[in-house]
Order: sequence, then C-alpha cells, then structure tokens
Amino acid sequence: MSSSRLPSIRALSPDLDGWGFFLCVRKEVRQDRGGNLIIIMSLQDRTGIARARLFNDAARFRDEFDSGDFVKVSGRTELFNGRVQVVVEHIRRVNPDQDRGYGFREEDCVFSAARPVEEMWGELQELIQHVRDPFVRELLQRLTTRHAEKLRIWPAAQTVHHAYRSGFLEHILSVARSALMLGAVYGADQDLVTAGALLHDIGKLEELDYDRATSYTRDGNLVGHVTLGTIMVRAAIDGIPDFPAALRSQIEHLIVSHHGRKEFGAPIEPMTIEAMILSAADDLDAKINQVKQALAEDGDGEFTAYHSRLGRVLWRG
Repeated sequence: MSSSRLPSIRALSPDLDGWGFFLCVRKEVRQDRGGNLIIIMSLQDRTGIARARLFNDAARFRDEFDSGDFVKVSGRTELFNGRVQVVVEHIRRVNPDQDRGYGFREEDCVFSAARPVEEMWGELQELIQHVRDPFVRELLQRLTTRHAEKLRIWPAAQTVHHAYRSGFLEHILSVARSALMLGAVYGADQDLVTAGALLHDIGKLEELDYDRATSYTRDGNLVGHVTLGTIMVRAAIDGIPDFPAALRSQIEHLIVSHHGRKEFGAPIEPMTIEAMILSAADDLDAKINQVKQALAEDGDGEFTAYHSRLGRVLWRG
C-alpha cells in the first residue's frame, strides 16, 4: 500500500497516490466491454462523495466489502470527465480496533449537516411553540415526538439534496424560515405554513432507510414519500379528538402538492397561497443545497463542471 494518506475528498486533486478511510455508499459489480469484472463505487467522508473505480483483481476484492461498510482504500486519483475520481488498487473493510491506531474515526467518514443537531432540534421546538392553532400545534408535537430519533439523524434524500446525516432536519428548518418570511409578505396563514414546512417530507422517514448509507425501503419504492407522509399525518390526526375536517384537508393538501407540478411527482398541484409558498420554498432550498454542494466539491476553477440536474455550470464568484 502507498505510505501517504490522501487528503479529504473535498481537497482531492489529480495525480495523488495514497490511502484513506471512507464510507462506501455505493457498490456495483459489472463487466466492461471486454468481459472483465470491474467495481464501481462511491466513497464518502465528512466533506463529500467521490466516485471510484477498481479495474484490477475485481474478483479478488468483490467480497472484501459491501455498500454501507467503512473501508480502507489504497489507490491513485485521476481526472475523468472533468472530475477527480479514485482508481482503487486495494480495498478492505475497516477493522475498528486495528485501524483506530492509524487514525480511523467513524465521524470523519459520515457526511453530516454543518449545524449541531441539538441547535437544530431547539429551533424545531421553538417553531412548534409559536404555532397558535392548538390542533396544528398538537399534531406537530405528536409527530415530532413519535419520530424524534429519526428526525435527528435522517438524510433528506439518497443523492439529490441534503443527502447526509441530519440533512432532513436541516432541510425542513430552512424551508420553514423561507416559507414563513414569504408567508408574512403575502398574508398567509403562518400556522399552516409552519405545518407544511415541517411535515411536507415526513414520509421520507419511512421512504428511506439510513444506517451509514441511505437506501430506499420497500414502501419507499412501492408507495413513495408523498403518499406515505399523507398516511402518517392522517393517522396522527385521527388520534386528536375533534380535529377540524377542513384543517385536515388543508394540511394534507400541503403534503400532496409540495412538488408543485404533476410532472414533478405532485398528485395535486398547489391550490392555496400556503401550498404555493411551500412548493416554492421547498424547490428553492433543494436547488440552493445542490449549488452549495457543487461549488464545494467540484475543483477550484472559475466555473464548475456541468451539473446535469441543475442544467448549467456554476460560477464561483
């Protein structure tokens, strides 16, 4: 193995040779055009995700690790399609007792929200306490208490935006801040805006499975987070005596319409001021998060590489 340790993923540059500890968040074994086995991977540390390829001795290494494992990797870096990738020469699962002596720490390999969880949790509780409608406040308290463990650590997505530890909490709080500002400008019902911001993605707690790496559950694949969220909210509302039917409809509408347009996965398009505000705030927060990630992870040039999901290159300013 190479003797030098690779820098963090965010600091990787071409033509480096060394080793490092990472979390393998994707592993795919396939054949190249010549029929040879190759392993395609995504490696993660706290600063980002790098794609990686293992071309030699893939049959030897295919059972040495799985997606979701912490791994020790040795290899070199190269530029491929404008981005740095790791060409892996050797890889194995981490042996925690052995590798801690060489600097392995789980927290260094898990991409996490920048803000401390307790700080974000306090902001969530403060938002709920400011809700004036007792039915809305009770609904939010019940759901956040019931799902507190997941709310603290769950990512908001597998790959697209806020796809890291505690990203879900970071996302809903950011949406709430933006949506409440817009709600004040346009005279929206701020209790409904708060409910929509905090509950619009609640189904992702059942859609996604998270343990180091993120994957989709059976219901996530077959049902999806919009429907799952509606089911979760309806079940919680059914447990609150005398919950107004019209209020239930308004809250459920926020969830089913938050993707904005049917071609974007919204069963119903926004029909209220609050739903329009929520959809706009949600879309903006997801896009800005993608922009920040692209700027942080994609080299040091004046412009980033082309970002296919955003449909553009980005200027660093």
